[in-house]
Amino acid sequence: MRKHRLPVTVVTGFLGAGKTTLLRHLLIEGKQRLAIVVNEFGTVGLDGDLLKSCGFCPENEVDERIVELNNGCLCCTVQDDFLPAMDDLISRSNHLDGIIIETSGLALPKPLLQALNWPAIRSSVFINGVVTLVDGYALSKGSPVGDIESFKEQIANDISIDHLTPINDLFRDQLISADVVLISRSDLISSEDFSFVKDEVKKYSNLTANILPLSNGKIDPSVILGISNEPNFIVSPDQHDHDHDHDHDHVDVISEHLRLETPIDQDAFREILLNLVPKFQILRIKGRCWIEGKAFPLQIQMVGTRFTSWFEPTNEDAWRPSEFGIDIVSLSLKEGVKEAIESFL
Repeated sequence: MRKHRLPVTVVTGFLGAGKTTLLRHLLIEGKQRLAIVVNEFGTVGLDGDLLKSCGFCPENEVDERIVELNNGCLCCTVQDDFLPAMDDLISRSNHLDGIIIETSGLALPKPLLQALNWPAIRSSVFINGVVTLVDGYALSKGSPVGDIESFKEQIANDISIDHLTPINDLFRDQLISADVVLISRSDLISSEDFSFVKDEVKKYSNLTANILPLSNGKIDPSVILGISNEPNFIVSPDQHDHDHDHDHDHVDVISEHLRLETPIDQDAFREILLNLVPKFQILRIKGRCWIEGKAFPLQIQMVGTRFTSWFEPTNEDAWRPSEFGIDIVSLSLKEGVKEAIESFL
């Protein structure tokens, strides 16, 4: 029986925004055993083939690790397609580090997020984050969709879809659900256009979502997949591609580790972390708290302001305080998270 919940990352965005390119990068560079659920209607098969051919796992595991759902828009077929697929992946969770769901550009993220809280699966997974890709080049020209004709073809071909939602409403739904927004093709636009695109995204997105540039699908995998596993939450260095001189392309992710033996109040600590997110542009926090009177430590997973926690045993080689304390790592865009947390304790 698996001790740890599987992280589930939802990647959304319109056709052509760069989702598959990002996934190939994460599969190859993330160094994790990932399963992918693909639901890009109209290019199902093509997306799957592009992922299968990247050599991220042994050939005999490919068909089990990449699940293609081609019965239409996933948010409209949650019970018929999504939940059985998730049940199957969870049954093999001892051989996985996480699941990524690549949704169709037609999919509304909220029904999928609600499905992840269904009683049948919620104790086995947690939402690792919602990542929305925006085609920066297309938006700089005035449209969130780079290929309108392909978008119309998706709608025409998807007979199961029951929400004929206008483009701008779909765009708003993708962004308001996002914990991280990646502006793809950012290397193709000027700094002025990038600022314009970022301002446009801010109009639709939730106020705490971090907005980051993306070119050729390359970004530090820990930003998307989360901080690496035991025993010391080691974080990989920034892997951003510096081959071009667009200053808006550079993303320097700062990792800080706080380990402290101190009494902790669960609710107060949660509020401390959430309040620090906008000031330090916190991308992720992972760790655990040992709370007086509790048999197991409180596991903490946070992406932006999406905070998830549950009590769970630790690995045998994990650090433990003598009585109570915290052991967390943060990823942020501004330095000082560790000192700020300490000042509140």
